[in-house]
Amino acid sequence: MTFDEYNDFCRSLPATTYVVQWGGAHVWKVGGKVFAIGGWGKTDKPAFSFKTSELDFEILRDEPGYRPAPYLASRGMKWIQQYDVPEDAHELLEYYLKESYRLVSLGLTKKLQRELGLNQA
Repeated sequence: MTFDEYNDFCRSLPATTYVVQWGGAHVWKVGGKVFAIGGWGKTDKPAFSFKTSELDFEILRDEPGYRPAPYLASRGMKWIQQYDVPEDAHELLEYYLKESYRLVSLGLTKKLQRELGLNQA
C-alpha cells in the first residue's frame, strides 16, 4: 500500500483528522486520539503502525513483515508496525487499520462518541 492509498483509506473512515508530525509521519486520529501512523520505516518502503487487541499483538509481533511498533510498543502499548509485506496485502492492512480505528474510538468518552456519531448501535 502506498502512502496515498493509506491516506485515502483512513480519510474514508468517519470523523477522522489528518496531520503530518513526528518527522514527516502521516498521522490519523479519531476524536483527537491517534489510530494510525504511516512512516517510521527502516527502509524507503512505507511502514504503517496501528493499535491492536492483545491477541492480535501476540500473533503479529512475530510474523514476517510485522514488529512491535517503535516507541509505542516499548512503552507497553499494543501497537504493531507493518513494514515489509507483499503489495497485495491491502485488505489485511485495511482490516487492521479499521480495527485500530474501532479500538481507539471505543476509548473515547461516551459524550465525544455521541458528538462524533460513533459507536451508536
